[in-house]
Order: sequence, then C-alpha cells, then structure tokens
Amino acid sequence: MDVGFLYIIALSVVEVYGDFALRFYAQTNKLQWLAHGILGYAALVFLLIMSLKYNNVLYVNGMWDGISGVIESVAAYYILGDRLTKTSQYLGLGMIISGVVLLKDGFPIPF
Repeated sequence: MDVGFLYIIALSVVEVYGDFALRFYAQTNKLQWLAHGILGYAALVFLLIMSLKYNNVLYVNGMWDGISGVIESVAAYYILGDRLTKTSQYLGLGMIISGVVLLKDGFPIPF
C-alpha cells in the first residue's frame, strides 16, 4: 500500500474523530470534547498537507470524501446508533464504496 493512500486513510479517521468529539461537545457542553475536536481538525490539516505531497488535489479530495463518508457512516451506525431512513440511502453508501474502489484501483473499461 502506498504512503499517500495511508495518509488519506489517516486523514479520514482523524476527521471522524474530530466530528465525533464536536458532536459530543454539542450534546454535553463539556470543554474537553471541544478541545479534542479542535485538536482533531488541527491534525487533519497536517495530514492533508502530507497527503498532497504524494497525490494531486483531485485524487486526495475524492478519496478523502469517500473514505471518511464510509468510516463515519459505519461508526455513527454502531457507536451513535444513527440510522438512515431509506433503503436507497444505503445503496448510496454502496455507490460511495464503489467510487473509492474505482479511484484507488480502477478497472479496465473495454470501450
């Protein structure tokens, strides 16, 4: 696995951590969660810069959006108990996963 892709995965995980910390802050008003959220987003900037050293903006942004969307959706489902309301929304998550696979490895198109 290439280093640039590992930075994108780390970027996505850190974003999820920051988002969850800020949600906990919004619900509890405890400053420790605000601090965790701010630190998470500070780390996010560093990881974004590192990701851009290895790949272009178009690739990093697409992969970051897709991977963080999937990770955050799965975490919200299991940790927070969040649920989508329509089957088509779960199909949309499946399409995001397909998009990440296509961005990462692609496949030969016969035409």
